[in-house]
Amino acid sequence: MDDLKAKYLGLISGAGSEAALEELRVQAVGKKGEISLQMRELGKMTPEERQLMGPKLNALKDEINSALAAKKAALADAALDERLKVEWLDVTLPTRPQRQGTIHPVSQVWEECTAIFADMGFAVAEGPQIETDWYNFDALNIPGHHPARAEMDTFYMHRAEGDDRPPHVLRTHTSPVQIRSMEATGAPTRIICPGRVYRADYDQTHTPMFHQVEGLAIDRDISMANLKWVLEEFFSAYFGTKVKTRFRASHFPFTEPSAEVDIQCSWENGTVKVGEGDGWLEVLGSGMVHPKVLQAGGIDPNEWQGFAFGMGIDRIAMLKYGIPDLRAFFDSDLRWLRHYGFSALQVPTIRGGV
Repeated sequence: MDDLKAKYLGLISGAGSEAALEELRVQAVGKKGEISLQMRELGKMTPEERQLMGPKLNALKDEINSALAAKKAALADAALDERLKVEWLDVTLPTRPQRQGTIHPVSQVWEECTAIFADMGFAVAEGPQIETDWYNFDALNIPGHHPARAEMDTFYMHRAEGDDRPPHVLRTHTSPVQIRSMEATGAPTRIICPGRVYRADYDQTHTPMFHQVEGLAIDRDISMANLKWVLEEFFSAYFGTKVKTRFRASHFPFTEPSAEVDIQCSWENGTVKVGEGDGWLEVLGSGMVHPKVLQAGGIDPNEWQGFAFGMGIDRIAMLKYGIPDLRAFFDSDLRWLRHYGFSALQVPTIRGGV
């Protein structure tokens, strides 16, 4: 055993690689290794001999295993040292530049609208995007024969065969949120309802899904004059310049009287400049809330009255930041997003980009 010990300790000490070390392990303590064969001989010995030889063989085996482990660790350390001589990193170098994401123009304008109306005392109300037929149409005084209720304009949800209930719809406007808010809080109230809406249309200025922000204010003595002031204050703050509005008589089922609202602008080389010139651009619909809509929201129209308005977030984003095609908002083109997007710390200028 002394000879085996000296032999293998010497060979282990002189091993130059982990492969050579593995071969020595197999020769010494593998299943057919020399020390393993000696261990098998214990069965042929007398009890007295086993008591003498057993501990010695176990001690030899443990010593060889310890020497193997120590040599393996030494070889690994040496290999690492060699790698560190040729592979090194200057930690004082600047990091590689990483591209950062941008805030989508819709998100930016959404936040701008929320902040401006918040300064005028409007709270934000939200509701479901899948609405009942009642909230989306009936409660808003939209009759059954109205074109907005046709399948060519509205996305209807499927009903099981034999289910005669009116199908749910993907909301066509955020006006149902106004009804839900009136039911929940009553009057007086002052809210805006930003959110996604859906209509079956697709061209340069229409997409099947787009974004709206609607406003509602109800009190005892609110008038169209209040509506005009609110809208002019909003557009002046949004575009960063004094903006005049023009009201044109119109008709909406949910307001009476109703008005289309134009803003003052000029056209130069195909570019719209808001707040100057003698041109007008239609931007939204508005009016005094119809008494039937107030009743649907649980509010007595003999005591309360109010105004409502609605406009497209995507469209006023196009107008302010010079974006020509509404469809590009939803194309997920990284080049477009980098060009029109905003960083978290960027503050938009008054007009046309950042």
